Amino acid sequence: MTSPSGTNRPDWDLDLKDPELANVLRVQLAEVKDLELDLSVIQLGLIRNVTLEPNQVVIEMILTSPFCPYGPMMMDMVSQKAEKTLGKPATVMLGAEMWDFSMAEEGLLDNWGLY
Repeated sequence: MTSPSGTNRPDWDLDLKDPELANVLRVQLAEVKDLELDLSVIQLGLIRNVTLEPNQVVIEMILTSPFCPYGPMMMDMVSQKAEKTLGKPATVMLGAEMWDFSMAEEGLLDNWGLY
């Protein structure tokens, strides 16, 4: 589901449960960058869902490419940021969804000539 906020990012389960906490987490995760593109995992739309469970946080994340050399490092950084922000252990699961340019923030890649 696309967010009603005008961005291309999906709503997270956490958005429905606690929108304020979701925004705090989003700000923290925006510090995690894809080193090849120099854009954040939030800007690129790589965080597909965040679910807050009683004893942990579960994050579904995708990568811009299945061969991304920085994928494991970015997933670890996302986990660390989520744990620090939410005060619970975080599990980052690699989603099966394929990333495409439309998942990035609206207008972000317009000048890249990619599509």
